[in-house]
Amino acid sequence: MEFERILIRYGELSTKGKNRKQFVARLASNVKKVVRDMPNVKVHGERDRMQLFLNGADPDVVMERLRLVFGIQSFSPVVKTALDVEAIKEAATKLVSDLFVPGATFKVAARRSNHQFELDSNELNQEIGAHVLQTVPGLTVNVKKPTIKLNVEVRLDGVFLSCQTVQGAGGLPVGSSGRAMLMLSGGIDSPVAGYLAMKRGVEVEAVHFHSPPYTSEKARQKAVDLAEKIARYAGQVQMHVVPFTEIQETIKKQVPESYIMTVTRRLMMRITDELRRRRNGLAIVNGESLGQVASQTLESMIAINAVTATPIIRPVVSMDKNEIIEIAKKIDTFELSIQPFEDCCTIFTPAAPKTKPKLEKVEYYESFIDFDAMIETALAHVETFSVQVADEEKVTDEFADLL
Repeated sequence: MEFERILIRYGELSTKGKNRKQFVARLASNVKKVVRDMPNVKVHGERDRMQLFLNGADPDVVMERLRLVFGIQSFSPVVKTALDVEAIKEAATKLVSDLFVPGATFKVAARRSNHQFELDSNELNQEIGAHVLQTVPGLTVNVKKPTIKLNVEVRLDGVFLSCQTVQGAGGLPVGSSGRAMLMLSGGIDSPVAGYLAMKRGVEVEAVHFHSPPYTSEKARQKAVDLAEKIARYAGQVQMHVVPFTEIQETIKKQVPESYIMTVTRRLMMRITDELRRRRNGLAIVNGESLGQVASQTLESMIAINAVTATPIIRPVVSMDKNEIIEIAKKIDTFELSIQPFEDCCTIFTPAAPKTKPKLEKVEYYESFIDFDAMIETALAHVETFSVQVADEEKVTDEFADLL
């Protein structure tokens, strides 16, 4: 059967009370982004659900994209009929016939929010169920575990029928909780952190530090490819590539080896925070997991965080590596993350980094260097661009070339 529309259910948005309108508007905007190359699809957001009018677009393609949009509880391809029992019977028979295979069972689940309609829910179940049972040979009823569940919803503007309910990504619409800067390295953790922040409605802009010739163009491209992967959940992601060579070389020359990592992270944090200020962000997101490496002890976090009063969101802070890897595989960033290209976080790594750095010592070592001027230079040469949703064929081909 040719579906003419898709019905989207909001889930958590239904609890937002007077703010619901803003959340729905944000969700509608995000849905439009993921179908922007399909001009026939029209998005209409209502208070209690959203409708996508397909106008000939392939419903399977549209639904595959909707699976990744945060803020959607579930969605269904539907057909709409007039408020007429015979029209409902005809549409119901067609829907079930298209799905019927030998041995199939079914049930009707009717809801009536339009109380002016001539039949109530129970009467609809009986009337529609009896008609389908008579017109589809071999079909039987199973009210507990049917292989085909026919949903019939009677509303003021018509009757909506569907046999398929697809679970959405849940969470909140990206952007509904404000904007934050994601410190995106080439590793496993930071893309996962970005994904989890986005699930709670945060619009992330990726900040990647690039130190040629110590980090290669392939390392930079890997970060862009990772940004493309998480862009699927928002339609696009803004990315900022920061030139970091001069700062890292200066740190290596003038800071005691055991404190190189701490000072490096502090400078990264300062630059990210300034980008956040310029981009009207509210927070910084990173992939720190407590105790995973030397820079992620509580003492290190205190020394690094001291450069800013901006909230630092650490979505994976309490997860072990296997938990993070599981999510990375789910969102398809793991294979990219394990490509063997060094990033700024791994070059110049000391043999014995301080796991409990003293803030006063860090500040003392930094006092001999004019980092302010170098930060301004780096910020003046930041490359900013929009990262669109990943072209899966391109990414696969790039990865194959490395094997």
